[in-house]
Amino acid sequence: MADNTPAGSTTDGAIQVGGPQQPIDARVSAPASYDVADFPVPHGREEEWRFTPLERLRGLHDGSALEKGVNGGGVKVEVSAPAGVTVETVGRDDARLGRAGKPVDRVAAQAYSSFEKASVVSIPKDAVLTEPVTISVHGEGGVAFGHQVIEVGAFAEAVVVLDHTGDTTLAANVEFLVGDGAKLTVVSVQDWDATAVHAAQQTALIGRDASFKSVIVTFGGDLVRLHPRVVYGAPGGEAELYGLYFTDEGQHQEHRLFVDHDTPHCRSNVAYKGALQGQNAHAVWIGDVLIRAAAEGTDTYELNRNLVLTDGARVDSVPNLEIETGEIVGAGHASATGRFDDEQLFYLMARGIPADEARRLVVRGFFAELVQQIGIPELEDRLIAKIEAELEAAVA
Repeated sequence: MADNTPAGSTTDGAIQVGGPQQPIDARVSAPASYDVADFPVPHGREEEWRFTPLERLRGLHDGSALEKGVNGGGVKVEVSAPAGVTVETVGRDDARLGRAGKPVDRVAAQAYSSFEKASVVSIPKDAVLTEPVTISVHGEGGVAFGHQVIEVGAFAEAVVVLDHTGDTTLAANVEFLVGDGAKLTVVSVQDWDATAVHAAQQTALIGRDASFKSVIVTFGGDLVRLHPRVVYGAPGGEAELYGLYFTDEGQHQEHRLFVDHDTPHCRSNVAYKGALQGQNAHAVWIGDVLIRAAAEGTDTYELNRNLVLTDGARVDSVPNLEIETGEIVGAGHASATGRFDDEQLFYLMARGIPADEARRLVVRGFFAELVQQIGIPELEDRLIAKIEAELEAAVA
C-alpha cells in the first residue's frame, strides 16, 4: 500500500509473533525452483507481482522474451580484478552455480534456465584486496540472460562493484558465497539508459562469523526490479543492506528484500532511501525479514524512507517482520514517506540560503549517509554527481 505519512513521521508495521509455520516466502505463488516450468505465469494479482507493471517486462515473465532471442545485442560483461583473483567463464554444469539459493520467482527461474555462460569471480582464502573487483555489465540492445557468482574464501576481505550501463532487456541471477570469517562489500549500480529493463535476484549465503554489506544504487532504466536475499549458513553472520534510488518521471523502480534468519546469533540491518520526481514516477520497496524458531539471539532492524519531490509520484513501501521465537536480541522496522521538511527549509533560508539551494542541501543530506557506505571515493563522486544532476531537474 502507499504510505502517505507526512515528512518527519514514521509508521511501524505490526509484528507477528508465533505466526504461521510456513516461511514468509509462502506468500509467493510457487516454491523456489531452478526450473521455470515450476512457476505459473504471473497475472499481476499475486502478492509478489501486484506492484509490477507486467507489460513493461517485455516478456521476461511469460516466456515471450525468448521468442525475440538474444541475438542483435545482449550484454557485454567485463571483469577488472586485482592480482590473485581468479576470473572464469563457465558452463551451466559448474558445481558452484546455484549454491547460494534457488530462484524464487518466474523471471529469476527464466534467467537460470536460459543463460549459456556464467562469470565466476573467486577471491582466495585469507586474501585482503586493496582494490575493488569491478564487473561491468553493458547493455547492447536485445534480450539477455545472465548469471554471476562471487566466491570469497574464508577470512578474505574484498569489495566488488557491479556496474550496469547501456540499454537492454536483462534477467539475471547473482550469487555471493561468503566464506567463514570473510568480509564482502558489494556495490550494485543500476545506471541504465532510460529504455532499459532489468530484473535480477541477488542472493548472499553468509558463512560463520562472516560479514556481508550490500549497497544498491538505482538511477536509470524504464523498469528495474531487484530482489536482494540473505541466507545464513552458520551462526555469527552479519548482513548490512543499504540502498538508494532516484525515481524519475515514468520510471518504475522496485526493490524487494528478504532476510531469512534461520540460524542462531546472526544480525541484519536494512536501510533504503529513495527520492521521486515527475509524473508516474513509481518506487516500490518491500522489506521482508523472517526470524525462524531456531534463530535465537537474532538482532535485526529495517528502515525505508522516501522523499517525494513533485506531484504525480507514487511510493509503495511495505516493511514485513515475522518472528517465530521470543529469544531474540531485538527486532524492528519502520517506513516513512513525505515531502520536504518545512522546518529544515526554513532554517536554511533564514540563514540566507536561496530556496532552490536549500532544497538541494536537504536532499544531499538525505542521501549522504548511504553514499558514504560505499567506501570507494571515485564511485562516491560519480554517484554524487548523478544525484546533483537529478536535483537540477527536480528543483531547478
